[in-house]
Amino acid sequence: MSDINQFSITQAVKDSFETEPGSRFETLLHGVLDHLHDATRELNITHEEWMGVLNFLYDCGQISTPERHEFILLSDVLGFSALVDMINTRGGATEGSNLGPFYLDNAPEKKLGAHLADDRDGVTVLVHGTVTDSLHKPMPGAIIDTWQADASGTYPIQEQAQGQDKMDLRGKFTADDQGRYWYTTVLPKPYTVPYDGPVGRLLKAGNRHAWRAAHLHYIVRAEGMQDITTEVFFENSEYIDNDAVFGVRKSLIAKIEPAKKADELGLETEKKPDAMFKFDFVLAPESKKR
Repeated sequence: MSDINQFSITQAVKDSFETEPGSRFETLLHGVLDHLHDATRELNITHEEWMGVLNFLYDCGQISTPERHEFILLSDVLGFSALVDMINTRGGATEGSNLGPFYLDNAPEKKLGAHLADDRDGVTVLVHGTVTDSLHKPMPGAIIDTWQADASGTYPIQEQAQGQDKMDLRGKFTADDQGRYWYTTVLPKPYTVPYDGPVGRLLKAGNRHAWRAAHLHYIVRAEGMQDITTEVFFENSEYIDNDAVFGVRKSLIAKIEPAKKADELGLETEKKPDAMFKFDFVLAPESKKR
C-alpha cells in the first residue's frame, strides 16, 4: 500500500475486510465506506473538523445511559430514524415512527381498562382501538406496549431524582379475543427533546427548535406478525407540521372527541374519561430474514 492516495484508499479499506462476497454485511460496510470517503473528499474535511466530529460522538457516548440514548436522539433529529421507519413500513401496515430515547422494554403489564396516569393532573383520555392484520382480521393476544410524557410534557424517567418512578405512564396491554385494547391516561403535551447534551448543541448551532408535537409511543406485537414501532399524534396539536424529529405522518393523527359516547362502547375503565380517541393498529406478516 505504499502508493496509496486519497482516491485509492477507499478500495484499499474495503479490501482489508475479508467479508463474504455478496453478503448483507459486505453491502452495508462498503456502502457506508463509499459515502463516508466521498463526503470527506467532496467537503475537504480539515483536521479540526474531523476531530470535532469525533469529539461530538464521544460526548454522545458520555451522556448516554441505559435510560437515555443520545445516539437515538441524534438519529431522530437528523431524520435518520424517520427515513428508516419510512423505508421499512410494510404495505397495508400502520406506518412506523420514532422509538425515541426513553423506551424501556420491561414496562409493567396492565389489565385492559387500567389508568396509566395515577393522580396526575390533566385531561383524562380514553384510548381504544383494535389490532388487526392487513386483511382486517382481529389479532387476539396482541401486545400493545405504550409510554408517554405527562400533561406538562415530561417523562417520569426524566424526574427520577425528584422521586418519580420511571415506570409511570408505561404499560403493556394484551388485546382481548376481538383484538381490542383500551385504557385511560392523561393527554400529553408538546415537549422539547433533551437539550442539555451534544444533540442540543447541534440544534442550537443550526438555529432549530427542539419541540415535539404531543404524542403517545407504541410498540405493537403479535405472533407471526412484524412488530411496529410508532407514535400517535393529535389533530390540531402544536408542532404537528414541524415536529423536531420528523415523526408525524397523516395516518398517525387521531381526532380527540368528547367522552359523551364512551358508555356506548361498553368498555370498563378504572377512571371516567373526559375525552376519547380511537386508533386501530394494522400489522403485516413477518418478513423473511435476509
